[in-house]
Amino acid sequence: MSALGADASAPAPGALRRPLWRRFLRHRLAAASLVFLAVITTGALGAPWIQTQLGVNAFGVDLFNRFGPPGGGSVLGADEVGRDLFARLLYGGRVSLAVGLTAAVFAALIGTAVGLAAGFYGGRLDALLMRTTDGVIALPILPLLIVLASVDLTKLGLDPATATGAWAGLARIVVIIALVGWPTVARLVRAETLSLKTRAYVTAARALGATPRAIMWRHILPNTLPVVVVATTLSIGNIILLESVLSFLGLGVQPPTPSWGNMLTNAQELVWSHPHLAVWPGAMIFATVIAFNFVGDGLQDALDPRSDARGS
Repeated sequence: MSALGADASAPAPGALRRPLWRRFLRHRLAAASLVFLAVITTGALGAPWIQTQLGVNAFGVDLFNRFGPPGGGSVLGADEVGRDLFARLLYGGRVSLAVGLTAAVFAALIGTAVGLAAGFYGGRLDALLMRTTDGVIALPILPLLIVLASVDLTKLGLDPATATGAWAGLARIVVIIALVGWPTVARLVRAETLSLKTRAYVTAARALGATPRAIMWRHILPNTLPVVVVATTLSIGNIILLESVLSFLGLGVQPPTPSWGNMLTNAQELVWSHPHLAVWPGAMIFATVIAFNFVGDGLQDALDPRSDARGS
């Protein structure tokens, strides 16, 4: 009877042996989203080469070509000052994807460290770290981001050229979002660590004299990575939305460096006369966020063989 119950609750042997990529590809929306993100990323990385091949300019002002229609090398036409819209979308993708990926990775690193320490050591350290996590979660994120993004960096000791540069704006957004975006990962890693530290192999490692640091790095941390990967993937879409909101409000990446958010800002007064200037960057934000969410769902299913067994 007990063997029957164990077999009913355990994943099928075929599900455990099935490669990770096959389990992922069974989620068709996730696979299609991954292809879409690969195309977008390739286009963003190759933006200078694509711009040269098409003979267009994402930064050069050409008032004689204001609102120029698609044609020739111009795929989507020109914006309000004659810059090529398609090339600017590619360069804007560079900024939005870079901020999303970088901030998500840094937030995941902070959250993993906090959750691992809290779950493994417990006691007062756990209480302190979790109350700090609860405090960060309780903060109104968007107003806080707006306040922090509006801080004048020159008053913090940076020279004006560095403080107003494009890279300074990107770095500020990444740091701000990473500092407030780690609690979700921390709570997930803590919960997973609390479960893992009671497993038999951890008890055996302690009996063999393994140090707490060795147990965390060799036995617990590797087994929390699936949770971290899924949470990080799902957070990228939210971070891209936050970056777009800050750029739309004029507090993110500053022109002439394009991002999808500040492209929407430039188009807001032209939305009735030339709606395509707002539709294209808005569509890119929407499609990219949805794609990252689908990829996160696919990874969650692929990293849990029991979901594959249930699906079969």
